[in-house]
Formats: sequence, C-alpha cells, structure tokens
Amino acid sequence: MNLFAKAGLISTFCGLMLSPAIAQGNNHSFAGAYLAANSAIKNNELEAASSYLTRALVRAPQNEALMNALIYNQIALGKVDAAVPVAKLLLAANPENRTAILAVTAKMMKTGDGLDPSFGQKSDNIFNLLMAWSDLGQGDMTNALARFDTIAEVPGFKNFAFGQKALALALVGDYQGADDILSGRAHGTMTATRRSVISHAQILSQLDRPAAALELLDSIFPNSSNPEIVAMRTLLVAGAPVVFDRITSATDGQAEVLFELANFLDGDGDANSALLYGRLAEYLRADFTAATLMVARVLEDIEQFDLATKAYERVSPEAYSYFEAEIGRSNALANSDKTEEAIEVLRKLAETHGDNPSVHSALGDLFRGESRFDEAAETYDKAIAMLGEPTSFHWIVYYSRAISLERTGHWEEAEGDFRYALTLRPNHPAVLNYLGYSYVEKGENLDEALEMIQTAVAERPTDGFITDSLGWAFYKLGRYQDAVEPMEKAVELTPLDPIINDHLGDVYWAVGRQREATFQWRRAISFEPEETDLERIRRKLDVGLDVVLQEEGADPLPLTSGG
Repeated sequence: MNLFAKAGLISTFCGLMLSPAIAQGNNHSFAGAYLAANSAIKNNELEAASSYLTRALVRAPQNEALMNALIYNQIALGKVDAAVPVAKLLLAANPENRTAILAVTAKMMKTGDGLDPSFGQKSDNIFNLLMAWSDLGQGDMTNALARFDTIAEVPGFKNFAFGQKALALALVGDYQGADDILSGRAHGTMTATRRSVISHAQILSQLDRPAAALELLDSIFPNSSNPEIVAMRTLLVAGAPVVFDRITSATDGQAEVLFELANFLDGDGDANSALLYGRLAEYLRADFTAATLMVARVLEDIEQFDLATKAYERVSPEAYSYFEAEIGRSNALANSDKTEEAIEVLRKLAETHGDNPSVHSALGDLFRGESRFDEAAETYDKAIAMLGEPTSFHWIVYYSRAISLERTGHWEEAEGDFRYALTLRPNHPAVLNYLGYSYVEKGENLDEALEMIQTAVAERPTDGFITDSLGWAFYKLGRYQDAVEPMEKAVELTPLDPIINDHLGDVYWAVGRQREATFQWRRAISFEPEETDLERIRRKLDVGLDVVLQEEGADPLPLTSGG
C-alpha cells in the first residue's frame, strides 16, 4: 500500500531533521524557531512544535519540510481544518507530498465530496478502500463492491476489505449479504474483532435472529460487564431489535478504514502514524468514541498526558465507553502527578457506574500505587464481589488484592489470593515471583518457593526483578555460590535498581568478595534507595554485613576465601 505505506509514514512524519546549512543560516530568528521545533518534535511536544513551526514558516514560507511537519502536527493535535490551507500550498509545490494529500483528502471526505482519483494509484489499497466508500456515497454501489472485491485479493487485505464490504452491505440494508461475509459463508473464515462481533450481532438482530446474536456474544464475551454488551444482551433476551449503528453514512465507512489502519499501526508500534490516522478518523466522525479512546491511549504512550486528558474528556457521559474514558482520564492525570484529581475522577465514576468492577479495580490500582494499601484492599473487595464466576482474565484483581493484603500484614488472606490467582492463570510469572519471594523472605515453604521462582524466570528470562528473586532465594537458602550468577545477571538486566545492586553486594560479601560487595553497595546508594534501605547500606559500608546481621539478631554469614 504505497500511499499509506508504513515506511513512507515514518520518513514523512517522524523526523524534522535539520540540515547543517539551515542550522547555521544567517537568519538567527528562523534558525532558532526551526531548532526549537525540531527539539519539540523529537520529544513529542505537539503543541510546542506547531507553535515553533508556524513561526519558522512565516520566515521561510516556501520551505516544504516545514509545511510537511506543520501539517502533521496540526492533524496530530486534531486541528485538521487548520492543516488544509498549508496542505494546499504544499501540493501546489509538490503534488506528490503524502502528508498534504492526506489533509486535503480528509477535507473532501468530511464534506462528502467525491475523492480525486489522481491522489491515488492502482496499488494504493487504502486509498482505494476510501474510494470504494466514496463511490457508495455518490450512489455507485456496483463500483464500490467491485473495489472491495479487488482489494480483498491483495495478500494481507482479505479481512480488511471484506469486513468493509460487509459494513457497506449492512449500511444499504443487505443484512443477509453482510452476515454471509462475517459468518465466513461467502469468502471463508473472517478474523473476528470486538467491533466486528458487535456489528455482526446487530446484523443478526436485524435479520430477526436474536438467539444467534446471543450465542455469538456469549461465545466471544462470556460474563462480560461491558455496558454495551450488557445492554445488547438485555435487548436480545427481551426479543427487542438491536439497531445497526456501527456506521450511518459512507463518510463513517471512510472513518472506519482510517481507524482500522490506525489500530494496525498502533499495534505495530508506530505511535506517530497511529495518532495521525486516529485523528483523521475522529475528524470524519465526531461521535467516534473508539477512535477518540485510541487517540487518547496513543497520546499517553508518547507521554502527552495533558492532551490525553483532553481527549478522554471528549467522550460523552452517554457513551457506552464513558467508564473506560474516565478510567483512562484518571490514569493520564495520575501520570501527570495529579493523583488526588485522578482519585476524585474514579470516586465520582463509582457513583454513576458503581456496578462495573473495572471502576473499582482501577481505583484500587491507584490506591495501591500510592501505597494506600488498606483502601486498595477494600476497593478490590468491591470489584471482586461483582465479578460473578471468575475467569482467567480476573487473575489480576486477585493478584492486586493479594499484594495489598500482604503489605498490610494480612498474610493468610494474601496467600489465598495469590494461590487463587494461580488457579486462574497457572504459572503466571508475576504471581509466582511475588508469592515465591514472599515465602523466601518469611522462611516458609522454601523448596516450593525456589521452584516457583525458577518457573517464573523460565517464563520471563529477561526480567531483572524476577531474576533477582532467584538469586535472593539462593542467598536466603544459604546457597551463596549458586546466588552469584543469577544476581549478576539481574544487575545486567536492571542496572539502575538500588535494591538489586544492594542484593548483589550482600551475595558478594557472602562468598568472600568483600571489595566487590562494597562497590555494589556504593552503587546502590548512588541510585537513591528508600531512607530505611539507605541507612542499612551505609551501616554495611561502615562495619560489614556480618555486624549488621548480628545487630539485627541474625547469625553472621560464614565467609569464604576470596575478595
């Protein structure tokens, strides 16, 4: 797909590289704005980048690199209309510029005008999907369906193209044709997504097949507490029709194309391009909640938390996904160090959506992150009480409550939650590691604890904290030589963690490598450990580990030769 090829997107959108000639130019005002824009782009500071780019463009109005970057930044900020005039200027100078083509094409789609075929080529498959919807919008259903069929023959595009074709058929009332595609009867098995399953259930309802719609939902979303799924199930059980509202116009269909592309790019790790297409999808459909949520998540991923907060705020309280948006807004606020605001968002959400366990689980996570473990445990209690029959997906709630209970001294209850989490998700490395490490620290079930941690390391060999647990388990068991290798590897994997460096120092001391032990303890101090740990490490540097252990009432370690 040439027009929207991933490689092209990266080179077009993700770098405003300053040439030495420009950086050293005589126009210091221009060079300063350009350099500032370049820095802002590298740091994903979208608002600052747009401001600096605009200033630079005033001083160099023919600079295509500036225009290209400004168009992208305006779209990424959700200001598509503001990007269009610049895009038209750029197209006049360079008719092949992909960024400018996107902005102008989006404006055409927004106004319902037919797309300009000259913007695309026969191999531009995404553009041709947009053209198919444009044909439908102009009343040419025959040509639209032919385009969908042609694109479906391109390797990798079958699901995408036929999924769009099914939506187009449903839009014009051909629900049977849409069902034939989504069920796999027409073109073979289709890969289901959450949105395609919901659309299919709506289509089955329109075909007066509520039982089939219920069966589909229950097979994919068993015991779901999602408000949209719950509302749909309620209507289907009552025999009431469910409206097909996935799309209501050809422009909505074009928004779906851009949204699906954005999802693909986001899943592939290309956040900048995902943000661009997500914003365009939002632009085409103002009530496109799924696109807004995706945009907000991408903004969080690039650490633009204030912009993410604003995006989450755009989701209507009437939307089924409002609770999801508010949870996201709370996370964005917390990541902006506005913890009390984040907590207040979830407290208010619990008043309106208190029957949703996700709300209480998210609030519990916030409390736990703030070390407010008593409040966290109580909040997880509420979430668990609403789960019904727990599934494998619910392991995280029991695990989170277990941590909170353990940190508040309720070990027996915590142990039960850890073990129940393992029944829901056997051999999950995080649970095995936490429970095994806790046993080691308590001196309980040491053989089982070691086995747990070894399994966790095998499941997640590049996790420095889990590898540290293995080394520390050997240390606690008195197997000091066995502890050296995993502890050294843990420091290699997570070199800046003070606790892991402190542990390696203790292990070195235990095997007689005292000079290396003191070096590791000094490294640990340089990484600013908690005050209690800091005092203990300093005491070890003053008098050695043996004396510290003796002062704490433990037996000194038997030192070996070396060091």
